[in-house]
Parts: sequence; C-alpha cells; structure tokens
Amino acid sequence: MNRTLDAALPSPLQDGFSWPAEWEPHRRTWMCWPARAECFGGPDGVLRAKQAYARVARAISAFEPVSLAARASEVAEAKLATGGKVEVIEMALDDSWARDFGPTFLKNEHGRLSGVQWTFNAWGQKYHPYTNDATFASRVLESIATPIYTAPLVCEGGALNCDGQGTLLTTEQCLLNRNRNPGRTREEVEGLLKQYLGVRKVIWLGSGFSDVETDGHVDNIACFAGPGRVILGIPPKSHPDYPAVQEAKARLKAARDAQGREIEIVCLPQPKKLRTSWSGRLLAMSYVNFYLANGAVIMPAFEDANDEGARTILAQCFPGRDIMQIHALDILQGGGGIHCVTQQEPQV
Repeated sequence: MNRTLDAALPSPLQDGFSWPAEWEPHRRTWMCWPARAECFGGPDGVLRAKQAYARVARAISAFEPVSLAARASEVAEAKLATGGKVEVIEMALDDSWARDFGPTFLKNEHGRLSGVQWTFNAWGQKYHPYTNDATFASRVLESIATPIYTAPLVCEGGALNCDGQGTLLTTEQCLLNRNRNPGRTREEVEGLLKQYLGVRKVIWLGSGFSDVETDGHVDNIACFAGPGRVILGIPPKSHPDYPAVQEAKARLKAARDAQGREIEIVCLPQPKKLRTSWSGRLLAMSYVNFYLANGAVIMPAFEDANDEGARTILAQCFPGRDIMQIHALDILQGGGGIHCVTQQEPQV
C-alpha cells in the first residue's frame, strides 16, 4: 500500500500513526554498506569507511538485530566484515546513509507499523546518480510488508528528531533551503511534517551552520534525551558554528514542547580540535550524532580531549544503558556520523 497525501487520501496523522522516539524499543536497525567511493576520497577512504561501518554494525548487533543492505557485488564482503553478526540483504544502492534515505518508521496504538518515503534529492542535488536511494525507503518497507506513505516533501531523516510525544526538532537551513523545497513556506513545510509524522509542535532551529554537506542536519546539532529535555552540542568559541548554536540555544529556551513544557537543555561540549576532511572541508564532528540501540548508546570518539567528557554526559542522560564509544573519523570523511548510518525500526 502506497499513499501520497492529497484531498482524497488520509494522512498518517489521520490514520493514527506517529513517530516514536528513538529510545523506545526497536525491532531492528537498518544500515547500508558504503557504496559511493567519491564521498570518502577514493578506494582507500572507502575501505576505511567499510571497516568503521562494520564496527558500528557489530556493536549494535550485541543489543538488537541489524539488517545491512549491500549491492550484489559486495554482499560477500559485507558478510565477512561483519563476522556473521548481521543480516546482509542484497539491495541496489547509490550511497550509504540509511538515516537520510531510509524510511521514517511510524506506529499506532493498535500495534501496527507504517513508514514514510520522503522525496529524496541527494541533499540538494549534490550527488548523482541517486535513483536507487530515492526509492530505498519504499523497497525496505515493501520487503517487510509495511504500508508506505509517500510524502511530497524533500527531506532526509537526519534533518528530523522527535520526542515521541508530539514534538519535532528541525532546522530552517535544511528544510527551507532552496535546494530542497523551493517555493514552500515554513508554514507549509511544518504542516506536511505534522501530517506525515503525527507531531503537533515543530521547534525550528535556525541557519548558519557550517555543515554544507547536509545543510545543517539537526542530528549534528541537537536531539531529545527525553520528553522536555534536549541535548545541544556546544562547539568551541573558535568554531564557525558557535554563533548559530547560541541562537539555537536561545530558541530552545524560548520554546515549549507539544505538552506545554519548558525545554531543559543539556549542554554537550563538542570536540576541542577542529579537523578537515580529505577534500579540505571542516569535518562535522559532533557527539550529538549518536545512536540509541536497545539498552545502549552507540556514540562516536574522535581522538579528542573531550571524548571522555562526552561519554560521561551521555551516560548521565541515559542511565542504565551501556555506552559503546566507536572511532568515527573514517565515517565522517564521507559527510556523516554514527546516527547518519543507522535507522531504527520500532518494536510494535
């Protein structure tokens, strides 16, 4: 079943579906094997990225099942690298960021699952081809016999974060960008987000973030740690994102969530050292870009003086969860982080 919202068809919101929080129980994690070598600077870079993706997949597999999509020619390689700990599925791919072009899974109070296929244009037409990635979410949902809602909004999963109680975080820099949704007003975009995610309140963070690869994905900036509680990454004052983050902090302080609560802000110091990628761009190193598996926090390490402090703060935010810290610089060379390579399928 594939539904595109129009006057004659109900939306996920009307059908009683909503987006659960990432910390709710998962059935599994979806990932994609690195496919676009140019993202990582060539063969050596993509080899290191595959080793890093495999480390993430193996770590998650200790807590929940992992389904890893790989191109036909790389299925055997992916199975070998992950040591038989994950399910490797042959699927056509152009790239490897399951968060961004994978389905956003929804559920309802009757224990039914559905998912959203966003319109995907490779982060504003930055990479070609992307035809396989543009249909990946639908193919995943079809493979598990799950209803599909096709959204008329250019969007990536990394641009969104929710508390599971009706409140969504996103940025103006991404979803209002001319390379995503030209001609749409903020009110129109917000209306589509509410109808396709079942949320009631959208908290907009601003613009001015240096991550031009994703145009300011929120999963590098801020995320919910629980209802009414947001983790905000605080870069050094020397970082170009510092002014934009201060504005984001002010917006969060002034905001109320869907339940009318004030937002408690947990300040998470970002890496002290600034690094550049193989192409010379500033690496978007962020401790906010972690993944919540069942009973665990899978978080990045950057060989930085703030690695251990970030680990301590996240352990305090998510008591009772194992903290798995994984070297992530080789993933970041491609433009994303640990959260970007994962997509949760909720338990229903």
